[in-house]
Amino acid sequence: MLDYNRRPTCAERINAVIDEAIAAERAAVAPRTYLGGSRLGHPCERALQFEFTGAPKDEGREFSGQTLRIFEIGHALEDLAIGWLRGAGFDLFTRKGNRPDGEQLAGADFQFGFSVAGGRIRGHVDGIIAAAPQQLGIGVPALWECKTMNARNWRETVAKGVVVAKPVYAAQIALYQAYMEPQVPGISDNPALFTAINKDTAELHHELVPFDAGLAQRMSDRAVRILQASDAGDLLPRIATSRDFHECRMCPWSDRCWGLAA
Repeated sequence: MLDYNRRPTCAERINAVIDEAIAAERAAVAPRTYLGGSRLGHPCERALQFEFTGAPKDEGREFSGQTLRIFEIGHALEDLAIGWLRGAGFDLFTRKGNRPDGEQLAGADFQFGFSVAGGRIRGHVDGIIAAAPQQLGIGVPALWECKTMNARNWRETVAKGVVVAKPVYAAQIALYQAYMEPQVPGISDNPALFTAINKDTAELHHELVPFDAGLAQRMSDRAVRILQASDAGDLLPRIATSRDFHECRMCPWSDRCWGLAA
């Protein structure tokens, strides 16, 4: 329990102003007006609908400064992974016009991605592998997706594979392979390379994920269903019949959802 009569330490005071600045920077970013492809594998369609329509989160459910710092550390580790792969001989493009040596071509500094359904479904890929060391036998072009995880989640992913351990990531990979095909012909013919970084130990896990056309179609159908329901003012079903369900306990719209009649 905090002692409010105790004077904050130097660390607490500095962290407070850092977190305030990070939160202000995030608040200045315009909210998404589209369904993100990285989110469509989330198990609850109603939660995705709340997210898409910009429903306010429950009180106290906004990301803390520490959580926002964790997100930023993840981005920094992804940048390191890009350098490691390039150094190992991967011809990895992360931005249109970006050469493997990191030099930018004028006017081309933006992520590879897709936009469909009038811009209401979008996604931004971590990278496109144009070539890989020959001894690895990796088919190209190939999608590259990178995630950072704590040790427990990383070990589970290594043991079970991303498709079983992290179905949200598997759905993202399948959807991105499908929607990037018009821009990068052949990308769905080759397995994606999934990289997971253990944030606690810097261990790396890599696996090849074949394209799952059925999963991509289900996620695309789900996106359309969410858009249509939102346009019609219909509320999609909850994932559970009790708010004690583990997904509901963690949901930032739990109070809003269970405060509704159905």
